[in-house]
Amino acid sequence: MNGHAFLFPGQGAQTVGMGRAIVDAYPVASALFDRAADVLGYDLAELCFEGPAEKLDSTVFSQPALFVCSLAAVEQLRHAAGDLISGCQAAAGLSLGEYTALVFADVMDFETALAVVQQRGEAMQDAADAVPSGMVSVLGLAANEVEKLCAAARVSGGVLEIANLLCPGNIAVSGDRASCEKVAELAADFGAMKAVPLAVAGAFHTSIMQSAVDRLTAALSAAALRSPRIPVICNVDAQSHDDPEVIRDLLIRQVVAPVRWEESMRRLIDDGCSRFYELGPGRVLRGLLRRIDRKIDCTNVTC
Repeated sequence: MNGHAFLFPGQGAQTVGMGRAIVDAYPVASALFDRAADVLGYDLAELCFEGPAEKLDSTVFSQPALFVCSLAAVEQLRHAAGDLISGCQAAAGLSLGEYTALVFADVMDFETALAVVQQRGEAMQDAADAVPSGMVSVLGLAANEVEKLCAAARVSGGVLEIANLLCPGNIAVSGDRASCEKVAELAADFGAMKAVPLAVAGAFHTSIMQSAVDRLTAALSAAALRSPRIPVICNVDAQSHDDPEVIRDLLIRQVVAPVRWEESMRRLIDDGCSRFYELGPGRVLRGLLRRIDRKIDCTNVTC
């Protein structure tokens, strides 16, 4: 099999000005932003195009913004090469990007998913505000070595957990602020090449996000989900699922479970995907894919 898959970025890929060129060129993309404004209650296009960056970087706003911009990139590709859209074999998205992938796969409609994404961003921001916390990227260690590092760095009574298994030698950990500071101090002693604190609001994909679960559960309970028309690889278990209720449960678990991105990409490759397209702002996923398998081609459809 020589198929292709679509990848959708997560939080952190946002930048002021994203989406403007697509909206100017494609009326269907402009219509997406109009529909988004009706759901969100504010002018998302103005925020994406003009900022300010501090507001766009907030979890509350960056998640809806990336979701809409990535789907605008789909419309750009549909216009330029519609056969790539119809021939897509599978999809995956990093954290927030999983919602984008599910909309592309017809599991949720645009308005339904955007309303859930808005609730998700607000709930995750509130959980982060409740517990001063953060994330640290640990470079150069295997997962079992990072687990040992976390055990040594975890401040008594605190939280420090693996949050993102991104690619070989690139694992992000999340936890309370004191434990994050400690893991950065101890990383070199455990053989890490580097430990880099990340500019995020809080400890995403750990138990610190537990307070967001009830709100996300309520939002997803009201959402209509369908079986996907193509496989979508889930962040939580790196598998695809047909049952909408299983998908719903895994989306809830996703906010407190680590993102298994490397495993997800290997699943797609093993399933026969030999070409990938990253749709949306940034080139992060292309870079991660090159670290996972240099032989795999990935094209960016940026916005």
